[in-house]
Amino acid sequence: MSSAQVRPAQSSLSGFPEWLPAGRVVEQAFIDQLRRTFELHGFCGIETRAVEPLAQLTKKGETSKEVYLLSRLQADPRDRDSTDPSKQLGLHFDLTVPFTRYVVDNAGVLTFPFKRYQIQKVWRGERPQEGRFREFYQVDIDVVGDGALPLHYDVEVPLVMSEALAALPIPPVTIHVSNRKVAQGFYQSVGIGEDQLIEVLRVVDKLDKIGAQAVADELVSTVGTTAQQAAAALRLATITGQEPEAVREAVLAALEGAAPHELLLTGLDELTALLDAAHRRRPGAIIADLKIARGLDYYTGTVYESFMAGAEDLGSVCSGGRFDNLATNGKRTFPGVGISIGLSRLLSRVLADGLVEVSRAVPTAVLVAVTDEEHRAASDTVADTLRRRGISADVAPTAAKFGKQIKFADKRGIPFVWFPGADGEGDSVKDIRSGEQSPAEAETWRPADDADLTPQLQPVATAEPDTGGQG
Repeated sequence: MSSAQVRPAQSSLSGFPEWLPAGRVVEQAFIDQLRRTFELHGFCGIETRAVEPLAQLTKKGETSKEVYLLSRLQADPRDRDSTDPSKQLGLHFDLTVPFTRYVVDNAGVLTFPFKRYQIQKVWRGERPQEGRFREFYQVDIDVVGDGALPLHYDVEVPLVMSEALAALPIPPVTIHVSNRKVAQGFYQSVGIGEDQLIEVLRVVDKLDKIGAQAVADELVSTVGTTAQQAAAALRLATITGQEPEAVREAVLAALEGAAPHELLLTGLDELTALLDAAHRRRPGAIIADLKIARGLDYYTGTVYESFMAGAEDLGSVCSGGRFDNLATNGKRTFPGVGISIGLSRLLSRVLADGLVEVSRAVPTAVLVAVTDEEHRAASDTVADTLRRRGISADVAPTAAKFGKQIKFADKRGIPFVWFPGADGEGDSVKDIRSGEQSPAEAETWRPADDADLTPQLQPVATAEPDTGGQG
């Protein structure tokens, strides 16, 4: 099937993607495969409501302009809820905040640690551009504890996501990891004030977008660091690697004689333990990358970003991290760690670049031909029999010449055409790809290859992952 048939459909409403049928086949196949992998690792699926109170949506520091607020077109002017800021509702723009609310609301019945996956649409009021949408699918996995959460889940979450992504017919995806404690402890070690830490993290997080010089300039002019402190922050950001002790040594060397803060040492212990465990379980899947900061201020430790080989310009396709304080009811705190795929973002590149080939755009495996309209009932009976046996079947729309009915099937990628027997003769089925035709009975026939039962995806091209250099 040509790449044009799996690309996004044309839409005049920017930021709201619509896929052609074959593109939707790809999207659904990705969702199904991700779900299977998550369930293999014990994650259960949930879905949260599409709307949340505005105060809930903005609790993690996002600006309200990114939230689509709800208002009724025929709102009653006496309805104070429509104008009362404390009662305003908005569409959720990610799945983490709704999930933490869900955990707090249901803490009395959930069993902890609670492992969940969530595949759902979100809405974000930002400027549409390549890979950035206003409505898109997000795919999250998280593990949340009650009061405490062991650090081994910081390893499990990215490894599960790595396995899930590796099962998709896409170029390799490498997960880059850092730790906010390393960054914050390092900054404090070189004299950056505690009140500046979050802003320094936000600026360093823009390194790939604006470059080292612009980051240094902004750290000095906007955040108020010294030039030497800005240079130290950039030294830290250049460190990458997969070998735990080499990463630790590189970070400590970047201090250039400054005494390491206790928070830095704690973060290094967590980061190197993660790298060591990841290397044992899935070599090459995870790389330390100390420029990863994640601008959101609720992350408290491990942070992740992920890049697809050959599409590094797209930016991170999968991100997340550790959040110890986001979910709380004031008396109990539910620390968590999670990672999220911007599925529509990923699909937009996969479809636009023709990285995946689809065997057909329809689920139909068999088209049952119609001899003439008087005998359509016989064709309907065959199709119903196949469907009861789990074989997707359709009946030809008209009793045209068999050649035209075969062309109808071929245009849609349907591999088999079924011919009901006439005048007491037996039925036959034709593989229109090979031309082979053989007798068949609807009660027992099955294609020789089960792959023909459903649309199949195949990667068109792959690239080796960029694992970076040793730190």
